[in-house]
Amino acid sequence: GGIGLDTSKELLKRDLKNLVILDRIKNPAAIAELKALNPKVCVTFYPYDVTVPIAETTKLLKTIFGQLKTIDVLINGAGILDDHQIERTIAVNYTGLVNTTTAIMEFWDKRKCGPGGIICNIGSVTGFNAIYQVPVYSGTKAAVVNFTSSLAKLAPITGVTAYTVNPGITRTTLVQKFNSWLDVEPQVAKKLLAHPTQPPLACAENFVKAIELNQNGALWKLDLGTLEAVKWCKHWDSGI
Repeated sequence: GGIGLDTSKELLKRDLKNLVILDRIKNPAAIAELKALNPKVCVTFYPYDVTVPIAETTKLLKTIFGQLKTIDVLINGAGILDDHQIERTIAVNYTGLVNTTTAIMEFWDKRKCGPGGIICNIGSVTGFNAIYQVPVYSGTKAAVVNFTSSLAKLAPITGVTAYTVNPGITRTTLVQKFNSWLDVEPQVAKKLLAHPTQPPLACAENFVKAIELNQNGALWKLDLGTLEAVKWCKHWDSGI
């Protein structure tokens, strides 16, 4: 749903061979709609919960790679916004993304004779500057930005490139109502939506543009219908 569904629709306007959707919730109507948009593309669905152990993810990926042989791009897009669910927010938004990425390296890493690949991680503008009333959610998105930047720098070793797309506030069910940390601001959703937002389709169009640009290490900001490359300031360097 939301950005994920609209982005899938935009992708199907391109010359794809396969689109594989992994989701915890089965939505036959949405899958049927996607299949009808471009019959030339093979659209398949697999049930998947990003919070499962890496071994389980690897087993599923082995099945998918066995059928398709080649996968070019992995989009990590699972996310929840509810600072009452601290452990689950971290598990879905960050741990699940890290684990899924780690699992696919078994098939992509050039040190294991893999072909390499491209990872597109969905972050958020809150990864740059937090919505301070939801520090758990914002913290996970900052972690996604840092993790992805590290992946990009590791590309010469692994053969796997990476970048983030970071949407601004987008009018999806995710932001219609959500809980702040320790209820510090019960009206956080209402106050947030009082400011300018963007529709999911505008976000999806720029999302696919970012995928097509395919710039390793890029930090894309997708806000108010625009696509902008963010330059990250270096305040410290490990020197190694």
